[in-house]
Amino acid sequence: MTIEKFTNDFPLANHSTYLNTAASGLMYESLMEWRQGQDIDYLISGSKLRDSAGKRIEEIRKTVAGFFDADVESTMLVPNFSFGLKTFVNGINKKKKVLLLEEDYPSVNWPFLSGGFDKVSFVKVDRDLENRIEEAFKTDEPDIFAFSIVQYISGVKIDLNFIKQLKKDYPEVIFLADGTQYCGTEAFSFKDSGIDVLGSSCYKWLLSSYFNGFMLFSERMSEMLFPDSFAFEPLPEPFLEGKNHLMYHFEPGHLDTLTLGSLNFSLQQFSTIGMEVIQDYLKELSVYAKERLSELKVISEEVCSRKEHSTIFNLEIDNKMVGAMKSRDIIFSMRGKGARVSFHIYNSKKDVDKLANILKHQ
Repeated sequence: MTIEKFTNDFPLANHSTYLNTAASGLMYESLMEWRQGQDIDYLISGSKLRDSAGKRIEEIRKTVAGFFDADVESTMLVPNFSFGLKTFVNGINKKKKVLLLEEDYPSVNWPFLSGGFDKVSFVKVDRDLENRIEEAFKTDEPDIFAFSIVQYISGVKIDLNFIKQLKKDYPEVIFLADGTQYCGTEAFSFKDSGIDVLGSSCYKWLLSSYFNGFMLFSERMSEMLFPDSFAFEPLPEPFLEGKNHLMYHFEPGHLDTLTLGSLNFSLQQFSTIGMEVIQDYLKELSVYAKERLSELKVISEEVCSRKEHSTIFNLEIDNKMVGAMKSRDIIFSMRGKGARVSFHIYNSKKDVDKLANILKHQ
C-alpha cells in the first residue's frame, strides 16, 4: 500500500483541510468497516465472542511489541497514556527526585506534581533544550526524568540521540517518555532508545480511534514497580492465568478487543506502507512547512533555530488570521498563545501552501 492510496480512505481529509491530528487523528473507512464487523459479531455471538479474547489480546500485544521493537512480556495494553502513567506513579517509590519539562502536557506533569515525590524540578523548553536538560541532570541529580518526546503546544521535538547518550551517562535514572504526539511519525526502536518507559495514547498519530494505548517497559522496571505485591502473586483464579507482574497492575480488568483491535488494525496498515516511508514523507513535509511558515514570521525563533522539528506548529497570529483560516475550512486548534496546526500522512505540500497563502494575504 502507498501513502497516496491510504489517503483515499479519509473522507474528511479529502473534503476539508484537516490540520488537527495533534488533537485527534481521523477515522478511515477500512477501520470503520472492520469495527462494524466486530460489533456485528458481538451482536450475533454475545459472550462467545469473548471466548477467544485472550488469544486476540496476545496477538495485539505481539503486534505492538513488534512495531516498536519491545519485549512482548513487557508490553502493556492500556486505555490511554494518562491511565498508564498514573498507575506507574502509584507503583513507584516516592523517595525520588523528578525532573520535568515546563508546560509539558498536564497528563505528564500532574501525576508527579501531586504524587508526593521528594523533589520536582523543571527545565525550560527553548532552542537550548538539550543543553538545559544536561545541566539539570548535573545540578538536580534526578532519579526520574519524565518528558513528552514532542511538545503538544509548540511541536518542539527532543533529540532522541541526545536521550540515548544521556541514558548512557546516567544509567540509573529512569527515563519515562510520553509518545502520544510522536508514535506513528517515525520508525522507532524501544530497545535501542535508552528509554525505560514509553507510553502513548493512540488516537492521534497512530489513527486508532479512542480508548487504546500502550506502555512499554525496560527489563529492570518490573521489579521496581509495586514491589509489595510480589508476595501475593501469582493469583489463583483460572481467568488470570498467564498474567505477569506488570499485567496485574496495568491490565487489571477486561481488555476491549474492539478498541485495542483498532490499534492492531492501524499498526498493520502502517507496517504495510512502511514506517520508513511514512517517516521520510513527514520529515519532508515538516521541513517544507517550517520553511514556508518561517518566511511569514508566524512561528517562534526557538522553533526556527532548532535543527529538527515535528509536524506540529504553533502560529503566532492575530484574530483576523484565525478567522481567515476558519472561513477557508481549515480545521485546527487554539493551544497556548497561538493557533496550532499539525500535518500527517493525509496532508500534502498543497495544504501547507493553502495555509501559507491565507496567512500571507491577511
